[in-house]
Amino acid sequence: MEIDGEYHNDDEQKIFDQGRQGWLEEAGFTMIRFTNDQVNNNLHTVLKDMEQALLNKETVAEEAGSGSPLPGRGAGGEVKRETSTMPGYAGSSWYFLRYMDPHNTQTFCDRNVSDYWNQVDLYIGGTEHAVGHLLYSRMWTKVLYDLGMIGFEEPFKKLLNQGMIQGSSRFVFRESGTNKFHSHDLISDESKFDKIHVDVNMVDGVELNIDEFRKWKKGEFGDAEFILADGKYICGVETEKMSKSKYNTVNPDELCEKYGADTFRMYEMFLGPVEASKPWDTKGIEGVHRFLRKLWRLFNDDVKGPIWTTAAPSPLERAGAEVTDAELKVLHRTIKKIEEDTERFSFNTAVSTFMICVNELADLKCHKKEVLEQLLILLTPYAPHISEELWTQLGNEGSVLNASYPAFDPALLVESTKEYPVSINGKMRTNMELSLDLDQKQVEELVLQNEIVQKWLDGKLPQKIIFVKNKMINVVI
Repeated sequence: MEIDGEYHNDDEQKIFDQGRQGWLEEAGFTMIRFTNDQVNNNLHTVLKDMEQALLNKETVAEEAGSGSPLPGRGAGGEVKRETSTMPGYAGSSWYFLRYMDPHNTQTFCDRNVSDYWNQVDLYIGGTEHAVGHLLYSRMWTKVLYDLGMIGFEEPFKKLLNQGMIQGSSRFVFRESGTNKFHSHDLISDESKFDKIHVDVNMVDGVELNIDEFRKWKKGEFGDAEFILADGKYICGVETEKMSKSKYNTVNPDELCEKYGADTFRMYEMFLGPVEASKPWDTKGIEGVHRFLRKLWRLFNDDVKGPIWTTAAPSPLERAGAEVTDAELKVLHRTIKKIEEDTERFSFNTAVSTFMICVNELADLKCHKKEVLEQLLILLTPYAPHISEELWTQLGNEGSVLNASYPAFDPALLVESTKEYPVSINGKMRTNMELSLDLDQKQVEELVLQNEIVQKWLDGKLPQKIIFVKNKMINVVI
């Protein structure tokens, strides 16, 4: 028996189902399938169908003289079925040990080999694996440890439970006993309405495409009446588990076709902390797509084509083309933050860091290969396809995957200057970029030379100049 949503209505899936059903029938089994809607809405009928199917099966079995679905199959008469699932279950609990020594024909894993490789460094799995796999892996590892076959009693050094991408469901509200659908913002008491899931792909934000809804489910709602709010039907919204039965699934193939795999990949990471469950919102993917387009424009202009530059061979040609301190500071601040975020699996903040970096390089009008190729190496684990493409455009040989990872230089982040707010009698009038090495007298000289300060002094001498290092400057007249 199989219960599912509309998954098996797909033409490709139907072909697979026919082949599987044929194999099962050949083996003596009978296949019966119900949809989720049938189970939810007509459970009594489903149970009666199941009962009838079982009665029919018993009748066929009695006529065959055996209750087994496999009598007389195979050479030598009746086939003995292997009903023990223990080998498969146990194997799935210690397969990582076999990976260490896969060609050993004497034992599952030589002790010297397991001592060398030791535990699995990182186990990533959903919370639903806590019993189904994690618990049994720990049990089998402890058993093997007690038997002296391995030298550690915990299988995994670090555990990370990734959260679930949830669906943002949409609902329409049908007045009970009628065919009238009321816009959600007009409803004060939902108990008087039938709350019906609707396919999110026919909803723009929260506004229902009424024409598409009428055609949905082979025209089941074709004669529906709609009570609208300002000419629109507004759907109800609820965050739930993504499921075909709730019609809140999103096809990744369609998103990759429209935005590219890198956009889809980075948006999943951008949604929130990896261990948290978070709702999917297709509209939010546009922001990540704009970021990748902005990255592309650091290398290419829509009209001019490639605009990236590289260091010129002669000192004269290099004038104005060398990497600036500001550009190096942006790059190495990014290297430091990406290393830290990736190490602690904070992928959402890493994506934010990439966005900040690209914005700052765009403001600096940086198109220099020496900076951009380092950024591409950092970006590769997050957006491998565009990184590989741009890496090739820069004229590099080989894959960006084989490039040396950028080394962080903390000296480049040491501040040598500071922008001080300069006040006249306590009111801020201007800002001045000053070296951090200056003393009181040197600061006073530079402040008195400033045009805006001179304008407010109007030829007078200040009573005093208050200088608080690393904070502020105040000129008292």
